[in-house]
Formats: sequence, structure tokens, C-alpha cells
Amino acid sequence: MSEFVALLHSKPNFRAIIGASNEQINEAENALELQFSDEYHEYLAAFGVASVYGHEFTGICAFPRLNVVNVTSEARALEGNIPADWYVIEQAHIDGIVIWQSSAGEVYQTMPNALPTKLCDSLYEYLEL
Repeated sequence: MSEFVALLHSKPNFRAIIGASNEQINEAENALELQFSDEYHEYLAAFGVASVYGHEFTGICAFPRLNVVNVTSEARALEGNIPADWYVIEQAHIDGIVIWQSSAGEVYQTMPNALPTKLCDSLYEYLEL
């Protein structure tokens, strides 16, 4: 179990659905033409999607507003200059803030009319902010 998966599970108000299969994860990566970080891949396999401690993470599910493929495709269309290996891990729904992760695992924040800002090196660190 990854550190991020264990940390999520230990937080108050943790909620999740059933994990995604390797086939579903591969289909999502192919749809976005990228590879998820190992950390995000383990999260998807464990939970599919999860919410905890004020965060609602994207994942693989039937809900378009939480599905990483849908959310990333929509956010890319709005942002324009997002690196090809970034995918959305969370939408704040405040001031257009979007939280992304790169295939290398780094976590970034974007907002309208501003350059992307690196927040930390992993989802684990992001959840601990």
C-alpha cells in the first residue's frame, strides 16, 4: 500500500468507491495520452475516487465531474498551455483553481491569468499541506 493510500484511509471523513481495474486505468491513460504517476495509479487501483478532509479527488468512475478523463479534458481546453503529462487530481471550484499532477508525481496549481505554481512533489505531500 502506498503512503498516499494509507494516509487517505487514515483521515477523518474518508469516503471512497471500489478501486479501478488495471484495464480501466490503462484506458484512462490511453484516453489522455499519458501515464499516471505510480502514486496516482495505486490510488486508482485502491479507491477509484475518494474524498477526505476537505478534498475531493478525481479518479475513475461514472460521475463526469469526478472522472479524471472528463475533468482533465475539460480543464485542458480552458487552460491551453498545460503540459501533456499533467492530469487533474482536484478542482477547487473556487476562483478557477485546478490542482494537477505530472506523470513524475509533482503537484501543481493553476488559476486563470496566472502561471502554474508547483505546490509539492507528491500527492502525499499535497494532502499534508
